[in-house]
Amino acid sequence: MSDSRVVTAIFKPKLLVWLAVVCLVGVIAWFVAYRLNNTAPKGPPAGMQVPIAVRVEPATIQSLDIFLRGLGTVTAFNTVTVRSRVQGELVKVLFSEGQPVKAGDLLAQIDPRPYQVALDQARGVYLQDLSQLKNAKIDLKRYQTLRKQDSIAPQLLDTQAALVQKYEGLIKSDQAAVDNAALQLDFTRITAPISGRLGLRKVDVGNLLVANDPQGLVVITQTQPIAVLFTLAESDLPAVRQAMQGGKTVLVDAYDRADLLKLAQGELVTVDNQIDVATGTFKLKAQFANENDALFPNQFVNMRILVKTIKDALTIPAGAVQLGNQGSFVYVAAQDNTAVVRPIKTGDRSGDRIVVLEGLTTGDRIIIEGTDRLRSGSKVKVIGQ
Repeated sequence: MSDSRVVTAIFKPKLLVWLAVVCLVGVIAWFVAYRLNNTAPKGPPAGMQVPIAVRVEPATIQSLDIFLRGLGTVTAFNTVTVRSRVQGELVKVLFSEGQPVKAGDLLAQIDPRPYQVALDQARGVYLQDLSQLKNAKIDLKRYQTLRKQDSIAPQLLDTQAALVQKYEGLIKSDQAAVDNAALQLDFTRITAPISGRLGLRKVDVGNLLVANDPQGLVVITQTQPIAVLFTLAESDLPAVRQAMQGGKTVLVDAYDRADLLKLAQGELVTVDNQIDVATGTFKLKAQFANENDALFPNQFVNMRILVKTIKDALTIPAGAVQLGNQGSFVYVAAQDNTAVVRPIKTGDRSGDRIVVLEGLTTGDRIIIEGTDRLRSGSKVKVIGQ
């Protein structure tokens, strides 16, 4: 047997095996492709439009409160630094830091002994001069009697009368000295000049207080009622002045720094008499009863001032309003679930609601979500009604 026949006989079975493996791999590949082709999602037929998922909200009739918003700072109605009017050693402190006090409450006591001594001395001088005045008046009566009897010269009577007037003047001066000494003694009792809340104590017992010390003993802030100073843009001035016409009460709400929690409601007190040309704003002052101490001096607050209430206004969500070349418009979901572009004319806005003056009617379904892919005539699918 030749060599070529031997080689063919050896490799023929291996060739058949490889052919069988290739065929098996091909069958497996065809089966996998067939399965994937049948399980893959099929797109819409040519020419059919896929509805766009949107959320809608109907245009509604309601009363809408129009607020103007500004930034404000809480300000105490009165702030007083309590100082001593006399010099002396501080012997008593009769208050606790942070406590509320009323006008006239005793806060501290200065050593009264030196001032009591001065008062006693002034009273002694007063009594001495008073006795001399009484004696001079008795002598004057005697001189008047003798003069009627023509027993003394007129000059002596005039001199005695002048002496009485002198002592009367001394008595008035002595009485003033007594009153001043009594006043100085009273000043050793340091009392609250106004009602309010105390701050931190600045002087401890045992220290020597100096009259009218700039540091003072403690600071009192009046927090009930309390005021808020805030600003608005000058374009808002006409609306504020119109709201205040006729002495009407203009309500003002104070919110926290995040503008979420309403802290208190008060009323507008006054408007500043000029506009700040540097910022284009004007200042306003509101008053709050602050019965629960929700407002604190120097606290930052967001202010909302109610300037008017629109009755029976057609309103929609402000976020649904779009701006185009022709002005404002919204997308409306028609009855056949197609998107329709509707030009509108808007009015005042309050929060997330805006007044529509023209272009819509009550019940129109305004598309509020999903507008980024919409075109006029697009098919929509309303979800989350």
